[in-house]
Amino acid sequence: MKRKELIKKYLEFFKSKNHKEVANSSLIPENDPTVLFTTAGMHPLVPYLLGQPHPLGKRLCNVQRCIRTNDIDEVGDNVHHTFFEMLGNWSLGDYFKIDSIRFSFEFLTKVLKIPAKKLSVTCFKGDKDAPKDTEAAEAWEGLGIPSSQISFLPKKDNWWDPAGDTGPCGPDTEIFVNGVEIWNNVFMQYNKDEKGIYNLAQQKNVDTGMGVERTIAILNKKDDNYLTECFLPIIKQIEKISKKKYSDKNNQKSMRIIADHIKAAVFIIGDGIVPGNTEQGYVLRRLIRRAINYGRELGMKSFTSKIAEPVFKIYPEYNELSQNKEKILKELIAEEVKFNSTLEKGMNVFEKLSKDKKGIGCEDAFLLYQSYGFPIEMTIELAKEKGIKVDQAGFKKECAKHQELSRTASAGRFKSGLADQSKETTKLHTATHLLLKALQIILKDENISQKGSNITPERLRLDFNFPRKLENKEIQAIEDLVNAEIEASSDIIRDEMSPEEAKAKGAKGSFEKKYRDVISVYDIGEFSKEICAGPHVKNTSELGKFKIQKEESSSAGVRRIKAELLQSGK
Repeated sequence: MKRKELIKKYLEFFKSKNHKEVANSSLIPENDPTVLFTTAGMHPLVPYLLGQPHPLGKRLCNVQRCIRTNDIDEVGDNVHHTFFEMLGNWSLGDYFKIDSIRFSFEFLTKVLKIPAKKLSVTCFKGDKDAPKDTEAAEAWEGLGIPSSQISFLPKKDNWWDPAGDTGPCGPDTEIFVNGVEIWNNVFMQYNKDEKGIYNLAQQKNVDTGMGVERTIAILNKKDDNYLTECFLPIIKQIEKISKKKYSDKNNQKSMRIIADHIKAAVFIIGDGIVPGNTEQGYVLRRLIRRAINYGRELGMKSFTSKIAEPVFKIYPEYNELSQNKEKILKELIAEEVKFNSTLEKGMNVFEKLSKDKKGIGCEDAFLLYQSYGFPIEMTIELAKEKGIKVDQAGFKKECAKHQELSRTASAGRFKSGLADQSKETTKLHTATHLLLKALQIILKDENISQKGSNITPERLRLDFNFPRKLENKEIQAIEDLVNAEIEASSDIIRDEMSPEEAKAKGAKGSFEKKYRDVISVYDIGEFSKEICAGPHVKNTSELGKFKIQKEESSSAGVRRIKAELLQSGK
């Protein structure tokens, strides 16, 4: 079965079960600081999983492009990927466990013709927070899955926690075909509060995800995802450039990592990110440079843009790729040139560090790795040529320490945001709308639009297109205008309408078919009218005092404003 056929069959099946298709969203989450990238189809749906009515109803489905970097070190085997497509179906307070499991079983066995005897499932075994999920197990048994093919596992295996500290969560049931997990049905029947207590949720949801790449491999009797149409054209391009064979097991790990990372980089750049030293840009830079390092092992030079070419042919339906192809290839080439220059500097540093030395210490090895992109294997090889040794054990400890620091530094990103719908985040989200409109008015440019945002309970950050630094008097005028609208105590009204109606009424925002036929439009008094998925306060008077903290450059042609809301009297 072909990739496009699987996606079509999946969407048609769930549409036959009264689901409406929602469009594929950007890899860059909209107004959600809990993650750097869209890691699952549920991210664009967070407000609706928390109770806000979705314009298309209670049953939804789609295919969503995703990026996950938490298990980047696993990439290189036959089933793990940084970029992947996820098929998903959702029930927003409608059907629950029994129907969800029945739909999954019917699709797998009737539509995809996978024999039931090849299926095995896992369910939650229960703990102090929630009981054993016998309901899910009984639903599987009722469909003919014997108890011998059902396992009960603890929370770390069969429980979906909130994206932040609080929010919807619950047990899940994972579906395996011949031992490979392909589908996960999450039953959001609890709401975790600030005290860590799991309360029964007012709205019970179902959130499922099926990996396209793994499913395609299974349907085509492949035990290696990289031998399917999702990757094979890229692998063949690597073989052509490197003049090495994928069938040689010594080459497989390197070729898989290159194929995976370049594909992910193409999609990330296509969604507007460029290599940098922070957040999404840093992840992108790491992926490209990691691919270059593994390319060196295969003897390849100046290859990233050539490896990228097949990606555009594999995914012709993604307009973000075809429309931005020139930019994508240009960014890959530029990053490769920059990294090669860094490697040359690293060689000079290595010569200084190793001169008249008996070995390379852990800190020096880590410096070469962190600042100049030297894999430890490369440092070992260079040291070997000089007849000296490298402190490999110390290097590993240094890496582990750095990873822990990195996790700690990014922890704040995973603690809050739209995923927990906190009052502070909701206020700042509303203030972001006011800020954007104020920018358009004060800078006399209706074409100013949001190019990215990040909201925490402490502050908002808005990226917008503008060619120059703002003057102090402009910043003050923007701040004053936002505060004037807050003091005006304007009501915020949400309405649902077609994209055509929204455009005719002057609503601002993206008119991509994110919600197909119906979209949500928010009116902030007479001041602003924007397309948005929420959440918002009910009246601007709830916001307090708006204060701009900083205005700076984000990237070429894009400025960034950081701002906060102060309580009255501060």
